[in-house]
Amino acid sequence: MSAIPQERRVVTAIPGPKSQELQARRLAAVAAGVGSTLPVFTARAGGGIIEDVDGNRLIDFGSGIAVTSVGASAEAVVRRASAQLQDFTHTCFMVTPYEGYVAVAEQLAELTPGDHAKKSALFNSGAEAVENAVKIARAYTKRQAVVVFDHGYHGRTNLTMALTSKNMPYKNGFGPFAPEVYRVPVAYGYRWLTGPENAGAEASAQAIDMINKQIGADNVAAIIIEPVLGEGGFIEPAKGFLPAISQFAKDNGIVFVADEIQSGFCRTGQWFACEDEGIVPDLITTAKGIAGGMPLAAVTGRAEIMDSAHAGGLGGTYGGNPVACAAALGAIETMKELDLNGKAKRIEEVMKARLAAMAEKYDIIGDIRGRGAMIAIELVKDRASKTPNPEAAGALAKACHAEGLLVLTCGTYGNVLRFLPPLVIGEDLLNEGLDIIEQAFTGV
Repeated sequence: MSAIPQERRVVTAIPGPKSQELQARRLAAVAAGVGSTLPVFTARAGGGIIEDVDGNRLIDFGSGIAVTSVGASAEAVVRRASAQLQDFTHTCFMVTPYEGYVAVAEQLAELTPGDHAKKSALFNSGAEAVENAVKIARAYTKRQAVVVFDHGYHGRTNLTMALTSKNMPYKNGFGPFAPEVYRVPVAYGYRWLTGPENAGAEASAQAIDMINKQIGADNVAAIIIEPVLGEGGFIEPAKGFLPAISQFAKDNGIVFVADEIQSGFCRTGQWFACEDEGIVPDLITTAKGIAGGMPLAAVTGRAEIMDSAHAGGLGGTYGGNPVACAAALGAIETMKELDLNGKAKRIEEVMKARLAAMAEKYDIIGDIRGRGAMIAIELVKDRASKTPNPEAAGALAKACHAEGLLVLTCGTYGNVLRFLPPLVIGEDLLNEGLDIIEQAFTGV
């Protein structure tokens, strides 16, 4: 656990004077296209706390967007990465390899779903992992088309922007996009017209029908889906949807890719979210929580699929950097030792009970959803119409920030408040954060 006291402290307005000075420097030097949720500048972080340059301590319900699941300064991550820094910072695995990369690939083979032979390739970011999964699937199937889903998010590179379904802020003005990408419906239970109980069967039937009619299953290289859709609003596809799509892929020689970049590594109370319905993907993409904050990503999958790309066809100068690999081994060690799957389940228990009590009082909470420490509330004008209420999401986030609680918004309609606390957060901080959220509702 971090040496930072695990208690909220607000000593200035947020952002404080030092953060405001740094923000002025940032505006002069950093491109305007790089946004920030909250312009408080971090000095230290650990456990469930972010300490800013003004001495404020904020409760962290963001984890750097599900990255610092083991905390922002986990002992094993710092220890292993520091030791690796002493030995060497880089050689490029494609020039002279090193054990850390192999060890991470071995851990991924052990932890990801399925008991088949698996191999991995390491990269720097989630978008890179998804892009390489498409390359591998195309090499293996000798097909071109890629199927993705409404409300999905897969990255900001040219290909992954094409895969992503939300225009602002991810795609607007950045086209043209990569071709041979097709979007089909997802089982968004809360907004499914005939009700959530029908969403799984009806949405999967619609999606499969569209693939067959509009693309032709024989032309599809890969179907890519987040088992819990992240930026789209923490949407859990209705039960039965993922198994039906996975089976369709299997029946038609299509590579089924689980994008577990936000939902992986204990975030949902399981090592990977696709385990919830027993899905065994052909390929799985990971990043975010993999390395305790160091940039690392991976594609892991069936050995025969992973080996279909020619030698030299996969890689990148920094992919699987030795310091990031050391950090990943430290993060995985922490997840196992502290049973962070168990911790995530406990976070879900606490959060859902408190949020359900709030929903009884506040009609603007339309839906409470998610699993583990990946929980969200969808905000609406009223429950009957389900009209999205992005203004309420923005106002609640602002009120929480002012009180020293970092929360994030998301959703295709911008009306979802999402909670991604570090899995190591203390229950006292978790409840204090929920107190702040409850108080914020009184002002909306």
